[in-house]
Amino acid sequence: MEVNKITGYLNISQKAGYIIWGGDNLKNYNKKLYLVLVDTSAQKNTIKIVDKIKINKIPIIYVENLSNFVNKSNCKIIGIKNKGISEILIDLFNKRS
Repeated sequence: MEVNKITGYLNISQKAGYIIWGGDNLKNYNKKLYLVLVDTSAQKNTIKIVDKIKINKIPIIYVENLSNFVNKSNCKIIGIKNKGISEILIDLFNKRS
């Protein structure tokens, strides 16, 4: 049930343009971010980007099979730039674990 809600909120975020896709885009992104989702199978370069993001005290959640949630193949990292949706997603992921 929670998986469906998470997928739904991520779809809403995608349609509204609240998602920053990929490490290269996040590395150069200098506006406000409220949440970063990282696939647990992310490689070294993605982890380096996550470490830089951690400095700004942005919540980071590690997710198994992130690409299944966002319906985009081989997706390893995304950023959410909407505060309300980010807070809801954090709550849903916390309930899930």
